[in-house]
Amino acid sequence: MTAVIGLLKMSAGQPSPLGASLVQAETWNFAVYAPDASELTLCLFLPDTEELLAEIPFQGRTGEIWHVAVSGIEQGSLYALKAAGPNIPDAGLRFDKERLLLDPYCRKLNRPQMWQERQYASHSHYSLAKGVLEQAPFDWQDSVKPAIPREKTVIYEAHVKGMTMQHPDVPEHLRGTYLGLCHPAIIEHLLALGITTVQLLPVASFMAEPRLSALRLTNYWGYNPLNFFAPEPRYQYEDAVAEFKTMVRTLHQHGLEVILDVVFNHTAEAGEDGPVLSFRGLANRQYYLFHSHGEMIDYQNYCNFTGCGNTLNVSHPMMQRMIMDALRYWLTEMQVDGFRFDLAVTLGREFKRYNPFAAFFQIVAQDPVISKAKLIAEPWDVGPFGYHLGQFPAHWSELNDKCRDTFRAFWRGDQGVLPEFATRLLGSRDIFQKHHKPASCSVNYISYHDGFTLRDLVSYNDKHNWLNGEENRDGHGHNLSKNHGAEGVTSDEAIINARNQHRRNLVATLVLSQGMIHWLGGDELSHTQHGNNNAYCQDNPISWLNWQLDGPATKFLKFVQQMLKMRQSLCCLQQISLLDDNYQKHGDKHHVHWYLMDGTDMSEPNWHESDRHSCMVDIVNDNSGQRLLCILNASDKNQAVSIPAPLRNLLFDTSVNDGLTPATAVRKDKWLQSAYSLSVWQ
Repeated sequence: MTAVIGLLKMSAGQPSPLGASLVQAETWNFAVYAPDASELTLCLFLPDTEELLAEIPFQGRTGEIWHVAVSGIEQGSLYALKAAGPNIPDAGLRFDKERLLLDPYCRKLNRPQMWQERQYASHSHYSLAKGVLEQAPFDWQDSVKPAIPREKTVIYEAHVKGMTMQHPDVPEHLRGTYLGLCHPAIIEHLLALGITTVQLLPVASFMAEPRLSALRLTNYWGYNPLNFFAPEPRYQYEDAVAEFKTMVRTLHQHGLEVILDVVFNHTAEAGEDGPVLSFRGLANRQYYLFHSHGEMIDYQNYCNFTGCGNTLNVSHPMMQRMIMDALRYWLTEMQVDGFRFDLAVTLGREFKRYNPFAAFFQIVAQDPVISKAKLIAEPWDVGPFGYHLGQFPAHWSELNDKCRDTFRAFWRGDQGVLPEFATRLLGSRDIFQKHHKPASCSVNYISYHDGFTLRDLVSYNDKHNWLNGEENRDGHGHNLSKNHGAEGVTSDEAIINARNQHRRNLVATLVLSQGMIHWLGGDELSHTQHGNNNAYCQDNPISWLNWQLDGPATKFLKFVQQMLKMRQSLCCLQQISLLDDNYQKHGDKHHVHWYLMDGTDMSEPNWHESDRHSCMVDIVNDNSGQRLLCILNASDKNQAVSIPAPLRNLLFDTSVNDGLTPATAVRKDKWLQSAYSLSVWQ
């Protein structure tokens, strides 16, 4: 080690930028935030064997930032940190001078981080993945971000691994990788489906919880972050950074956006007795949020607003700086288009309560890069007073679970749902109010990764999470599902037909709704998780998409393609322009009329009839006179319909020909709408 140090040249370096940055050939500057540390050490390792090469004390300190510059480091070398200081848990100080730590600003990992109890307990440096000191040019080939307007956005939620692990056209060595996700077969599928934007489950590096590792399971979804900058090496073929960029570039070249699911609410150091991997060993008191008793902070009692045991303190200036640096890095260096923020209420907690005008939101709004990105909030967390749908800034969009639940309840046949169903269909303007926000603030969806798939939603009354190792206690029970007479797999043709029509009704309703559309990847393939509504730990065919489709599954895929194509072709489905909404001025104005099935206007008493399950909604363009009529019948009886104005084209009927577009145009003023079905006329 002494000989190696003799070949290196050290100087104090600079406090900015944070992390490791290449100053010139073989000269790296390291800057680390560790305000309570008494010493900081840079550890260098061989790239192939992780053999320790040198331990170099940081020579400079500016305020709370330690820094050092080192010349003579070869590209590809590995690095980590050690921090010395007091170990007084009651004071929030958890320093261990022998514990190897990952730089929070590390841009690339040499391998996935796996939990190894024995290695961790023995302070073996092999228990921790290392940062890679490498800066390579990348040719973006003049690709540009598609910049899809919010109202035209159709999101496809995908898991990098699960998307391609079973795809027969993706080469075996690329399945489950970033390169597999941008294979021509995958892109062709997305474009044929009508997708504009791919939303990836977390791709920032993560570690499975020790509890899951003991059960021989893993955190498949990736919601346990180790680092906010480095792409997850599990999804690489050879080089995670270069291959992630290649994926983004390829998707952009085909007009597809990329949104990342980001987790800025907790880390893999979860729990009060969780491992010390990075943040906790450098600045535990600053990075995390603690409960307090009066003015006394209880540093032994981490706040748990996420269900993971260690909520990040986003109101702290350094945590805000790190999040902003990470977002900017992914938008510029990695060229992604936006973010979906997991448990986003945590981002707006100040003094532990949610503030819709929190400093974090103001900083984002003023940032010239981040403010232009697509920003989607999961508008809740599990802390006190944690539900805040509709309370994010207007340039953010929000997951609308009320939309999901209302659509499910209506087509399940629940009583008294019609008034709320109408509100959700037209953009949830009780939540995203006219004049203040556009309808595209609402992200409408039927199913999401954390819940039943669309196929399971119509096949199971109850969750079946036994393989998760928690005796079916995990996952929620509020599914609003319906098995149509049999739990799970059945050969009963009547039940199968009812399930398929139920799915078509839900898909058509989603497509007809005002707002941004979110589609769970695999629903178009009739993917099933066999009743598991919390498959976060199932890295196997339960979660991997099955691309081998039978006849009914192929027809359903064609129906979904038809629905999304119809949405993209009709401006009134992308963004209605109503006379009483002045938030945006665009295009022709529309009128919306609601009718009973006999063609008469819906009256106030009609809306309050709890057993009413059918109606019509007519969208009329004031200037052109073009109209779109939707006939909704969630009752168990066929309904005679008097169409308000003779219309020529039946665009589709979910009860006819598997919902596929009729071959010939017809002209009708009378119609019989089948039970549990939906049709659209033009």
